[in-house]
Amino acid sequence: MNWKHALKDYTVYLKLERGLSKNSIQSYTQDIEKLMFFLSSNSIAVTPLKIDKEIVQQFIYDIAKNVNPRSQARIISGLKSFFNYLIFEDLRNNNPLDLIESPKIGRKLPDTLSENEIDKLIQAIDLSTNEGERNRAMLETLYGCGLRVSELIDLKLSDLFFDEDFIKVTGKGDKQRFVPVSDINKKYINIYRNEIRVHLKIKEGFQDILFLNRRGKQLTRAMIFTIVKNLAVTIGLQKNISPHTFRHSFATHLLENGADLRAIQQMLGHESITTTEIYMHVDRSHLAEVMNNFHPRKNH
Repeated sequence: MNWKHALKDYTVYLKLERGLSKNSIQSYTQDIEKLMFFLSSNSIAVTPLKIDKEIVQQFIYDIAKNVNPRSQARIISGLKSFFNYLIFEDLRNNNPLDLIESPKIGRKLPDTLSENEIDKLIQAIDLSTNEGERNRAMLETLYGCGLRVSELIDLKLSDLFFDEDFIKVTGKGDKQRFVPVSDINKKYINIYRNEIRVHLKIKEGFQDILFLNRRGKQLTRAMIFTIVKNLAVTIGLQKNISPHTFRHSFATHLLENGADLRAIQQMLGHESITTTEIYMHVDRSHLAEVMNNFHPRKNH
């Protein structure tokens, strides 16, 4: 079995067996492609079934020159997953990365925006353009519903259940969840939908996609990043932000205002509560408040 054949089979496995999203699959396959490029560049003729720890170690040393520890750890994790797949298929009986340790990395706390900074970013949108109304609706949805950027661009008209005050979100691994939507969020989506989107010449296949570009097609992740970055420059914001910052801010502000961690977990679509618990570290005052309010010996 050569590398291209193995990679093709692995991609099918990730999609059908594990139900991963297109972006997750691309991330996993890029790790294998990096290893393939290294082998080709160094004229190392070895198949996925025969490659050993020493060769993989050489690859890890090579990438360490150009990528940070966090990226190294992600690549090592991606390669481990690939070779575990080969073991699962009875094509190998060992994983060459089993004894290779990932670099130690600290848990990075998410960057957040204050409510005032979010207001300033949204107020900086030029509403004299059709794209401005769309951008306001998108940022209100990112922050108001705590969406990932991929969830935002995939949001459909048929996912809007405004009479019930919910939207249906398709997250990682095509897992669906219902997220509450506020009246203000519904207001701006409806303005965009009824006054701007209705006049677009929508391309075939994109009729149900909510947020569209001026050519009537689905927006890209890169476009959302550009919109957010440009607004940050406009208001002179010094923080390095991305669309994901709105999701982090959504969770942090809910926690600060007394929301239950389990409820936040459900709205964010986190499979594990431990993923959501990172927001407890962002707002340490919440921990003290919980202790003071609920510990049985608080008044002793």
